Parts: sequence; structure tokens; C-alpha cells
Amino acid sequence: MKPIKILTYTVHFESEPEGGFTVTVPALRGCVTYGKDYAHAVVMAQEVIEGFLEALTKTGQSIPKEPSPRHSADVLMQIHYPAVTL
Repeated sequence: MKPIKILTYTVHFESEPEGGFTVTVPALRGCVTYGKDYAHAVVMAQEVIEGFLEALTKTGQSIPKEPSPRHSADVLMQIHYPAVTL
């Protein structure tokens, strides 16, 4: 049995006008999925990455790694404007 590796990938969630999120993995070109809401998109992202890596392995291709360690996130932040003074 092969040792289990822990791989880290940047995953991009793009909200869609009709609802839901399109999910892409920049380091895994062509690895794309969709989720009807954020929680579903997270589950689908994990599944599509695992399937993508399995397909690469079965066809004898190498598994791409992130170009360099990156920690980034797109975050929605609500701001009170004008600012509330305490």
C-alpha cells in the first residue's frame, strides 16, 4: 500500500449570478466543478480534486503541486457605513 500524502491546493470559488458557485483549482488545469451553495461547493471541490488526481495517476501522469506555498482567500466582509461610533 502506498503511503498517504497530504496535498494542499488553492481552490477558487466564484459566485454565479443564477446562484451557487463554480469551483476551480488553478494548479490542476481543467479541474472544475459546481455547487448549489457554498457548503455543497466545498464538498464538490474535494470530490473533484480526488477524482482528478486519481485519473492522473491511472493514466501515468504526475500529480501537479502548487507552484509555491500560498495562503490566500476571497472573503465577503460586511461593513457598517457610515461607521458606528461606540
